[in-house]
Amino acid sequence: MLPAGSRLTRRDEFAATVRGGRRGGRSRLVVHLARGDGDAPRAGFVVSRAVGNSVVRHRVTRRLRHLVAARLGALPPGSRLVVRALPPAAAASSAELGDDLDGALHAAARRSRS
Repeated sequence: MLPAGSRLTRRDEFAATVRGGRRGGRSRLVVHLARGDGDAPRAGFVVSRAVGNSVVRHRVTRRLRHLVAARLGALPPGSRLVVRALPPAAAASSAELGDDLDGALHAAARRSRS
């Protein structure tokens, strides 16, 4: 579970991160990573109805939350991260989601440096 201080909760935070952040995509998810000023990195999740019914969406969200919590400390201070699940995420295992998350984070971080 992500601590309360590590969560993006407001719509304007999500919008600013998606608009101003660097994007990294994979077949099952897309990440938007924005650098900012602040203390701890923060993350939020977008899992739409296209992914599946509510049971499937919540399962995908729980898996992603667990995976991001383990990687949050590796992000630079003040970072904001939005993880958007795509429909293939519904059938993916946690290991597959983890591989996609790592690849997408690496791509987004690489783009933000250049």
